[in-house]
Amino acid sequence: MYDVVEARYVDGYRIEVAFENGRKGIVDFKDYVGKGGVFGRFADLDYFKKFRINKELGVLCWPDDVDIAPETLYHEATGEPLPDWMETVRRTV
Repeated sequence: MYDVVEARYVDGYRIEVAFENGRKGIVDFKDYVGKGGVFGRFADLDYFKKFRINKELGVLCWPDDVDIAPETLYHEATGEPLPDWMETVRRTV
């Protein structure tokens, strides 16, 4: 139910994403830039705009295999809670 099926650039670091269950919303990725690591690449807006959907996996991804879990995108786009298994992982990390 979390697979990304459509994605559209809105502006800045915002992308509208649609999921296989029909829900959609806008995710603002500006906070990802400050996380560093692979997400530091998002500081280059031209790189950020090169996103695509890996239809086999149902994820939003960028060049060099940078991706974000569809469950995370679903949470950020819809405000729905993360699945229990993800909350457990976040508490233990």
